[in-house]
Amino acid sequence: MKFQKSMGMVRAIAAALIVLLFAIIHLLNPEFFPYLGRMLVHGDIVETAEYIQSFGPWALFFSFWLTLFVNALGFPPAIIFSTANTLIFGIVPGIILSCVAETVGVTISFLLLRFFFRETAEKIIRKSKYLNSIDEYSSKNGFTVMLIARMVPYIPSALLNAIGALSSLSLRDYVITSFIGKFPSTGIEAIIGHDTITKQEDPTRLIVVIIFAILLIAGAYYYQKKHLKQQEANP
Repeated sequence: MKFQKSMGMVRAIAAALIVLLFAIIHLLNPEFFPYLGRMLVHGDIVETAEYIQSFGPWALFFSFWLTLFVNALGFPPAIIFSTANTLIFGIVPGIILSCVAETVGVTISFLLLRFFFRETAEKIIRKSKYLNSIDEYSSKNGFTVMLIARMVPYIPSALLNAIGALSSLSLRDYVITSFIGKFPSTGIEAIIGHDTITKQEDPTRLIVVIIFAILLIAGAYYYQKKHLKQQEANP
């Protein structure tokens, strides 16, 4: 009981610190949250790129933290910022910047969701054999499942953050799968957005990325099947 009360106090303090962080961000830049609101409504990638570029020499630093922040929140869609990064910094640097920032952002989201909600989820899971079996499956096979899910473009990041945090997937596996999986998915999303906006007619680059993504997904799927067979052969 004392432990539960202590954890409740810790969670309350953590929630207060998060609110304080939002307040500090608002005080430092009152336009930041209204801007995010406009992005959520309009999703204007060109406007986003112009906004980031307005920070001049600090554009790279600001873009990293902005991409990180929206991925920790789970909205607006990350494609807005990954595409904007490719427009500003170039295809390869923009994708690398986006993948690193997105991975840090979803890791923060994972930690917060697990800290606040995993204990409650465990209580619910223990009451259901079905949910318990899913939880056990996620602890054994969650790495490959999350890796494949991260590789698929346009899956909402917030959904995968929640699934990962409420499952038994380890933090290490979550970070690795998110970082590796984000390269093909972010690459496809960003290149499609970049080439659409800049009206590129040569589809070679996009085709190469899609083939690479398919090979990665197929490889991960093959590894998963092989891993399951080994488990069945050696229970």
